[in-house]
This record gives sequence, structure tokens and C-alpha cells, in this order.
Amino acid sequence: MNKSIKILLWIVLISLLLYFVFTLIAPPIVDKDANKVSTNPPYTASKKATDLYNNLDFVGDLHCDALLWNRDLTEAATYGHVDFPRMQQSNVAFQAFTIVTKSPKGQNFNENSADAFDMITALSIGQGQRPSTWFSLFNRAIYQTNKLKKFASAYNDKFVVVQTKKDFERLLEKRKQDRSVIGGLLGVEGGHCLEGDIGNVERLYNAGVRMLGPTHFFDNEIGGSAHGTAKAGLTDFGMKMLKEMGQRNMIMDVAHSSDKVVEEVLQHYKGPILTSHTGVDGTKDSYRNLSDKHLKAIAQRGGIIGIAFFSGAIGDTGIPGIVKAMKYTKDLIGVQYIALGSDFDGSVTTPFDVTGYPLLVEEMLKQGFTPAEIKAIMGENLKRFLLENL
Repeated sequence: MNKSIKILLWIVLISLLLYFVFTLIAPPIVDKDANKVSTNPPYTASKKATDLYNNLDFVGDLHCDALLWNRDLTEAATYGHVDFPRMQQSNVAFQAFTIVTKSPKGQNFNENSADAFDMITALSIGQGQRPSTWFSLFNRAIYQTNKLKKFASAYNDKFVVVQTKKDFERLLEKRKQDRSVIGGLLGVEGGHCLEGDIGNVERLYNAGVRMLGPTHFFDNEIGGSAHGTAKAGLTDFGMKMLKEMGQRNMIMDVAHSSDKVVEEVLQHYKGPILTSHTGVDGTKDSYRNLSDKHLKAIAQRGGIIGIAFFSGAIGDTGIPGIVKAMKYTKDLIGVQYIALGSDFDGSVTTPFDVTGYPLLVEEMLKQGFTPAEIKAIMGENLKRFLLENL
């Protein structure tokens, strides 16, 4: 072996070693920086709020991006927002785990180009994921669905992956005997992960995905994003996606969709519709949030509105702002259409992690919500929706 080949081999070996070390050190640093809380746990609420919260039968949330990060959800972490032990600790029965496959550099609520550098490519490589995920959005989605299944399998029958109504009913029955049993459902943010292949709707469904949104932060093959450059409606391919989803009665999530896409989905999609995480224009006017017209239309379809927890959706007002958005929505369309839509672990700062829900209950009491209304928002509305639509 000549000297140049030896040098090359050493360079390769050292590079691989440095990459391995990087995948161990960097991901937790990035995760901690991206997913913060404005107040650190443990959280203390009033006895009245704590007692009310602890006696809730079902607490559930519609949106969490924890699968994006290189964190073992079967172990309690000291950073980020959600994991299985913290769900159990805080009486949370159900969490929708949503999948992010692409995120443009410089991401903002007003305008993003689909051609911008993709931060999830860097994240996939930096986390040491298998190379098949580095440049395939669809493979990234499947990778994250498999992560949740593996975590569930490793959790001693304490976590139910909900794919059918029977799965959900089984979760509810098991919790009657053991409140430490928890569950979750898989969703995807943005049809760009289909990579232009309509057959991938069926493949996602077979992988366990039950909720899918047309767009995320940029325009794609499905249609216009609320944060894209064109703010356009559905494409022909987008209409095909609606048809494929409808044949499987998948849940349509219109969060991040342009106004035109929302309206066309409401017109053409016959399956269940919701928005998993949003604010409302009535308390913070933003491309990110839903108008009164769209709130009313989703309610008329029997959908639910997941109210998000981060400042971009509710304003820089913390927990009072979350409840203010809920109150506005209640007054406009009725309390029966409101749910939790935290956006935990979605590269946002929230007022608390999943163990802080009693603080939300306390603020709801302060703003005049009744115990029955609180029970509905904290999970009963979501339970009803899933029982009716899975």
C-alpha cells in the first residue's frame, strides 16, 4: 500500500470518527436551543386548578413534533417538551405526533421559497440517520413513523399507537384500569413528502399515518402554503391527494394552508377536517392564523380547532394569550370545537412543557371557563372527534 493511499484511509477514518462524535454531541444541543420553555418546571398551580386537572378523564393534544429530534421518547428528558414519562406524570392520555420532512432556512410566517436550503436535510445528516433519509422526504416520513412504533414496542404495553377506532377504544378501556397507559396518532405536515407519487398516500396510510396536511411552510405539489410565495389553491395533484385520503377517511389538517387551499378543501374533501395547531385572527392577525370565516366553516363540518401555544400564533402574552384565543373561538363558534394544539417540540418556545397543563387550567378558570368547558377543551372534544372519525 503506497503512502498516498494510507493517508487517504487515515483521512477517511478520522472523518468518520469526527462525524460519529458530532452525531452524539450536536443533536441534543440543537434540540435544547430549538424547543424551549419560558418557565422551567416543576410547575405549581392553585389547588383548585390542580384538583380539576388531575380529575380529568382524558387530556389530549393535536400537535407535537417530538419525532423530529434525536430523543428517546421512552425516557424522561430534562429538555424539550414531550416524552412518554412526562405524559404519564402529567395525566396526558393522548398525543398526536406530527412529522416534519422539510423546513426552509430563514423560515417565517410571511413568505418562504420551496427552493431555500432545507434545514431538515442538515438535521437528518447531523443526527446520523440512515443515508436513505438524507435526500428523500418520503423516507424521512417513514423513518419517523417507525420511530414511534419502536418507542411504543419498548414501553411495555403502556403506549398504544392509534390507527383505528378499535385502537382508540382499547386505549380508553385500558386507561379505566391504569391511567399510566397513554397513546398517540401519527400525522404529517405537508404533502411534499409524497414526492409527486400519489401512491405514497397509501404507503403512508399503511405505515400508520392517519392525519395529513396539504402544505407546511412553502408551496408544494399539492398547493399553496399560508407562508408560501403564491398563496395559491390546490393543484391537480392536490385534488388527487384529497381523493386518495378520502378513500381512506384520513384526517385532513389545514394548518399552514393558504386561504384558497382551506376553502377548496372545505368544498371538495368529504372526510374529517381539523386544524391541528393554530391561532385566530380575532386575537392575532397573521398569515399563520385562521379567519372567522374559516373557523365557522370548519365548525360547520364538525371539525375541531387546535389552539397553539407559541407567541407567533397567540402573541407575546404567554398562557393568558392561549386562553384568550380559546375564549374568542368559544364565543364565535362554541366550546365544543376547541382542542389543544400545542406545537410542542416544533422549534418553538412555549410557556410550559407537557407537565405544565394545570397552569393552563388555572388561567382558564381566571378567564371564566366552567369546569365542563375546561374538560371539553382539554380532551373530551378531541375524544369525540376521534370516536366519530377514525
